[in-house]
Amino acid sequence: MIGGFLGAGKTTAMLRLASWLRKRGRCVALITNDQSINLVDTARIGAAGHKVREITGGCFCCRFDALVNASESLAAEAEPDVIIAEPVGSCTDLKATVSVPLQQMHGRQYRVAPLSVMVDPHRAAAALRLDGRPSFTEMVDYIYLKQLEEAEIIVLNKIDAIDAAFRARLRAALSERYRSVPLLEVSCVRGDGLEEWFSRMIEGELGHSRAMDIDYDTYAEGEARLGWVNVRATIRCPEQVDPDSLLATLASHIHDHVRDCDAEIGHLKLTLTPGHGLPPASVSITRNGECVQVTSVCGRPAQAGELLVNLRAEADPALLHEIVADSLRSLSGVLTSVEESAAFRPGRPTPTHRMANV
Repeated sequence: MIGGFLGAGKTTAMLRLASWLRKRGRCVALITNDQSINLVDTARIGAAGHKVREITGGCFCCRFDALVNASESLAAEAEPDVIIAEPVGSCTDLKATVSVPLQQMHGRQYRVAPLSVMVDPHRAAAALRLDGRPSFTEMVDYIYLKQLEEAEIIVLNKIDAIDAAFRARLRAALSERYRSVPLLEVSCVRGDGLEEWFSRMIEGELGHSRAMDIDYDTYAEGEARLGWVNVRATIRCPEQVDPDSLLATLASHIHDHVRDCDAEIGHLKLTLTPGHGLPPASVSITRNGECVQVTSVCGRPAQAGELLVNLRAEADPALLHEIVADSLRSLSGVLTSVEESAAFRPGRPTPTHRMANV
């Protein structure tokens, strides 16, 4: 598993790791995870040509049997050497509820790698109070810090996007607080540091320790403060448009409206699949004030396609849903038809298993 909070770069890391393994002759399959359907990450991974399963309706810890079933299905279909799994970005306590149950109950089928937890530098600085005012409330930051507490490898991502002084200050704070945990610094976009990290995961195994103490009431309240919106829509245009520019415009509109409501974005991901053999366009924004990040380029004009929008923010989900709907209506010269949508707060985490002795 590659864990970490919303917007840390887990999906990009999974794709990088899958490519790294393929070049070394390994067969790879991937499992994505979300509270609802129509996940942008699944679309991105499928477009990259990987075997992928999507587990919806809760995190791996609450859908443990679904995780095992998906793994068995992939094993039968693709015979992978390695299965890479990405848990929901707002979940923690993964070692006690997922890694250890897998190891103890299915150890003949799987060797469980050490749990990596990725961090976005600006999000980490805010949670550690290095950047002045925190971006999330204390309840949400509780989840963030618990993710770091249980990490066996902390992966500071996006080092290509920060200066040397900020990087050194953040490295020192993380090393001081989590002294016994290896800290690796990488850029999943540029490729820096990935060889060492990937080798540690593939060659290592789940460590031995007691499960961390965690207050599930606080954990549940933290998750419940986050609004979740997933939308699947079809778009049609009288004339051909640039899918990449269209997505960037839509993402900027959503971001601006969320920020105007004084809400903090966890992540905003959009993908547009034109069809007719054209590659999908994908963009993301992982925090307030960030520019639109292009994660995949279509590069060809199109007149129609399927659009997926995944928005996570600390705000009322009904408000977030209206922002997305209003942003879709604002697209000039574009006809949109919403096929499926969901807007909710995550329910209380209720793990299938929790094994205290890791």
